[in-house]
Amino acid sequence: MVGQTLLIIDDDAQIRELLTLYFTKEGFTIEQAADGAEGIRKVVQLKPSLVILDIMMPVLDGIEVCREIRKFSRVPIIMLTARVEDEDRIMGLELGADDYVAKPFNPREVVARVNAVLRRVPDSEYTNADVIRFPSLEINITEHSITTFGKELLLTAKEMELLWCLASHPGRTFSREILLEKVWGYSYCGETRTVDTHIKRLRQKLGAKEDTPWDIQTVWGVGYRFVVQE
Repeated sequence: MVGQTLLIIDDDAQIRELLTLYFTKEGFTIEQAADGAEGIRKVVQLKPSLVILDIMMPVLDGIEVCREIRKFSRVPIIMLTARVEDEDRIMGLELGADDYVAKPFNPREVVARVNAVLRRVPDSEYTNADVIRFPSLEINITEHSITTFGKELLLTAKEMELLWCLASHPGRTFSREILLEKVWGYSYCGETRTVDTHIKRLRQKLGAKEDTPWDIQTVWGVGYRFVVQE
């Protein structure tokens, strides 16, 4: 993704330099931060295209940094973690991270994950429209904005892509595997529970009620679909 700026937030200088080397070869502009507090300041100042964020850091850890960034920015976040427990990974996703990579990692895998996250819908398979409108819901893929009940929502990049994929095909059921493929890309080696976590967050943010004429519906044993009442 030539011309895009990545911010690497990690207290390990060797990891920062290793990733900088690989991403510079791919045409990215790289900025670095050595701790969480500096990382938050640089997100505000630089408005990067994506943040690579380590979990274990001094001053502020990655979980807290992710939480703070999500208060003011939708910038995609990929978390680096040496922790193997599912709860740590799930917590990062629930706070708004778009993906995670476990340490030790292959730098080429990180490059592939970043490129997958930075892919944007729509594509020709989805819809030719830039804006989808339903009662009390407007999704603008070009401006990356969502408005529900007259209020703008703050969605992560992956939440946006997931909602666009579903809402641009109302009534169509997507399996978790297909959603992983379409939204996270072929190079994404994730588990289907990642989809469930993002759907849960989407539902909470959208705030559909019993009388709302649209919703994300679970198709048990299969996946999800966006339903609209006639």
